[in-house]
Amino acid sequence: MDWNSIIRMAWDSVRTNWLRSALTISIIAIGIMALVGILTALDGITHSLGDSLSGLGANSFEIIRKVERSHHHRPRSVAPVISYKQAMGFKERFRAPAKVSVSVKGSFSAVVKYGRKTTSPNIAVIGIDENYLAVHGLKLLMGRSFSAQEVAHGAHATIIGHDLVKELFHGRPELALGSHITANNIRLKVIGIQEEQGAGMNNSGDRSIYIPLFVAKQLYGSNPKLNYEIVVRARNTDDLPGLTAEAAALFRQLRRLRITDKDDFEIQKSDSIIAILKENTVTLRAATISIGLITLLGAAIGLMNMMLVSVTERTRQIGIQKALGARQADIRRIFLTEALLIGQIGGVIGIILGIAVGNIIPIKMGGHFVMPWGWLALGIAMCLLVGVLSGYYPAKRAAELDPIEALRHE
Repeated sequence: MDWNSIIRMAWDSVRTNWLRSALTISIIAIGIMALVGILTALDGITHSLGDSLSGLGANSFEIIRKVERSHHHRPRSVAPVISYKQAMGFKERFRAPAKVSVSVKGSFSAVVKYGRKTTSPNIAVIGIDENYLAVHGLKLLMGRSFSAQEVAHGAHATIIGHDLVKELFHGRPELALGSHITANNIRLKVIGIQEEQGAGMNNSGDRSIYIPLFVAKQLYGSNPKLNYEIVVRARNTDDLPGLTAEAAALFRQLRRLRITDKDDFEIQKSDSIIAILKENTVTLRAATISIGLITLLGAAIGLMNMMLVSVTERTRQIGIQKALGARQADIRRIFLTEALLIGQIGGVIGIILGIAVGNIIPIKMGGHFVMPWGWLALGIAMCLLVGVLSGYYPAKRAAELDPIEALRHE
């Protein structure tokens, strides 16, 4: 019996028992969808966060306070915050050929008003200096950035994100520029409008307002947990080793650390943050694959049960096929092919649904569509394995039926 006949007979059997086959295919598809969907989402989120961090550039690094973590990734000890005095002291004294930016996240729950229109209380207020946009690779759609004098003297001016233009100014940036808005009861003149960014790192720049650093200090400086951020952007990547060493030495002085004291801060580059993100998703990926295997084990049991029932129902048909000259190998191939067809159909449907579902979160975060070729291959391989494991015993049992006894079966 040639393979064309075997495949045709297996497909006819799947179509004849379409309801039973559809239920089994659905179980396999759901398991594969969950597996591929979660893994695709993790890949997409990692890529999206990587794109957000890459805005810092490969020639940049950030000085952050040190956080020691336990084996469970929970904070075990946290170093003192970076104060305004330390951050500005670093900016003034760091004489290397590089740009230094100091910023602070003042609030994530501000309400911004323009006339009678009010935003939801989820606007981020970020204090920045004159170098912030250039160092972070951010661009303005209209207007300008702050001058050094505006930052130092606390001018009541602001740069707003794209979403605020939509909510408060009917999506018309030309109307927003030069207008006055109110945030935290402070009247601010809009001098710049940021280009649309999309979401990333749990916060969207589109739902942010930027104010001069000194104004942010006046508003939020009483908070003892207020932590200032320092980012240094070198002219090229070759300068980074020397700059990071120089920055570490200067910041140790500013933190008043003795020679015997360990650093209570870290110098972090964007590529190292991405590596940490990928490392932290390893356990989650392993757990997802384990859950997917358990789900597919249930699907395999269901498929095997269906195939055993099919063998019982087709006992007489098997006897007729053997009487007409079909060999044991032919019968075995027919049933094994049927199990593989059901497994692969379920797998293809599950993979398509998994890719679609898994890309929802990354796209919502402003990322791009991810085609997970590796997880696609894993899904197909798992379905192939399910088909072989579930179909082998029923196929063997069908092939070993005695033809005379099979013909007598009612």
